[in-house]
Amino acid sequence: MNWKTILHSLKNRDMQKRLAIILGLIVAYRFMAHIPVPLAEPTKLKDIVASLTSSTDFGGFLNLISGGSLANFSIVLVGLNPFITASIITQLLTKAIPSLEELHKDGETGRRKINQWTRLLTVPLAIVQSIAYIYLLRQTVLASNTTGLAAMSPMDWASAVIAMTAGSILLMWVGELITEQGVGNGISLIIFAGIISQLPKSLATVINSLTNTSGGDLNVFGWFHLPVNPTAFYVTLGIAVLSIILLYWLVKINEAQRVITINYAKRINSNSAYGGVRSILPVKMIAAGVIPVIFAVAFLSLPAFVGEVLKSTGNPAYADISANLIAWFHTPTAQSFMTAGLSAWIYPAIYFVLVILFTYFYTGIVFNSNEIAENLQKQGGFIEGVRPGTQTEKFLSRTVNRLILFGSLALGIIAIMPFVFEYVFTVLGVDAANLSIGGTGLLIVVTVGLETLRQLNSRALMVTYDDYQ
Repeated sequence: MNWKTILHSLKNRDMQKRLAIILGLIVAYRFMAHIPVPLAEPTKLKDIVASLTSSTDFGGFLNLISGGSLANFSIVLVGLNPFITASIITQLLTKAIPSLEELHKDGETGRRKINQWTRLLTVPLAIVQSIAYIYLLRQTVLASNTTGLAAMSPMDWASAVIAMTAGSILLMWVGELITEQGVGNGISLIIFAGIISQLPKSLATVINSLTNTSGGDLNVFGWFHLPVNPTAFYVTLGIAVLSIILLYWLVKINEAQRVITINYAKRINSNSAYGGVRSILPVKMIAAGVIPVIFAVAFLSLPAFVGEVLKSTGNPAYADISANLIAWFHTPTAQSFMTAGLSAWIYPAIYFVLVILFTYFYTGIVFNSNEIAENLQKQGGFIEGVRPGTQTEKFLSRTVNRLILFGSLALGIIAIMPFVFEYVFTVLGVDAANLSIGGTGLLIVVTVGLETLRQLNSRALMVTYDDYQ
């Protein structure tokens, strides 16, 4: 990473404009996260939702991913989940239906059509999820003997669903506007901003636990005492050390790549010769970036949400199904590790498998061996010892599959490592609440941060190229 080039690029007017647009859009998103859905009395409803969110780990997890939109019950509560789900569906259909695959290969025009279909599919998904969120909230509020949402007219339902659906579509549009600036992926940056926005609250919780001296003061080598809770201090210190280790490992894995040397044959055209040069084709170990983690988290949040909706109906026929969905797909806590036994590991196990599957799936989309081999052959490029065409495609596919195998396993291990740490802390009798949530957030934040810095560096090289001529 060339920080000197990045700092120099900040003097460029185009770079300043792009960064200002991105910053303004992120600020606009954070403002939208505090605009309440038109239901009941906003302040009263916010207090109810906040208390319900803090009472369950699943609610806290959803609140983290939505950047506090759940606790505020804002118009962007549904967030990017419909768009992510629609993207998964369209990409699966692209691989399954030959006509869509041909359309995808048509270049920018085909991809624009597929993206438009993804946007259209997002709308009904957003409507369905908006209705489910409102129904779940209404049933939960009624169960708590609060009459704020006891009677909702069809107009109330329509206005709330329209507001939440519009918020989701607006958020999708904001993400695409950020992506168009060429400095990071808009969808990932919105999720990144949502997680970062919860950092002050998390730090306040840590500070409160440290300053709660009911367990005594910290004795530092018998020299002096600090007004800090000893247990909370050692737990926080242990989590900080483990986070640094995870951070280092994640950075190394994310930056790892295989460099393939490309040779170009010398060509003679009239009296001039060109070609005969060498280039490189870097193949990243994790070419999919943070997308597999985001997809896996979005996919895993759906069954537990369905279970909560079925539970809120109060129908005895759905009792067992809802209980199993909530138990299996809930983010495991320290208490569940002690009481649920092996069933508490269902969520981490599925999370691990999904990260691997989505890594393979998304890498196949962003790195097309057949297309790269065809382009190399047209340009007169070849890999030393490998014939152009089919043999080059097989070589690239084999190389990428090997990298994905190690990269996806490493990414999956990093994803479930916080659950393992929480289990170890629990066995040792140490309270390490919300460690799994912090691990998922750390994974997304670090990966998105590295990818954004990489794109920022590329854009900086483009805008400062003429200055070094």
